[in-house]
Amino acid sequence: MPIDDILTVKELAEYLKIAEKTAYRFASDGKVPGFKVGSAWRFRKSEIERWISEQEQKQEGGQE
Repeated sequence: MPIDDILTVKELAEYLKIAEKTAYRFASDGKVPGFKVGSAWRFRKSEIERWISEQEQKQEGGQE
């Protein structure tokens, strides 16, 4: 597994183009798939990409 496959909160925020506070809140609320290493959140890029696809499908499904 490449090291780039694991993202920090800051990297997730940059990847999703959202504020770090928002990324942290999404993680804390379970809105994005992540895990904690000690007290720090980490995210698998592959799971974030799958989550993005799921969000796109939800939006497409809601439109007529």
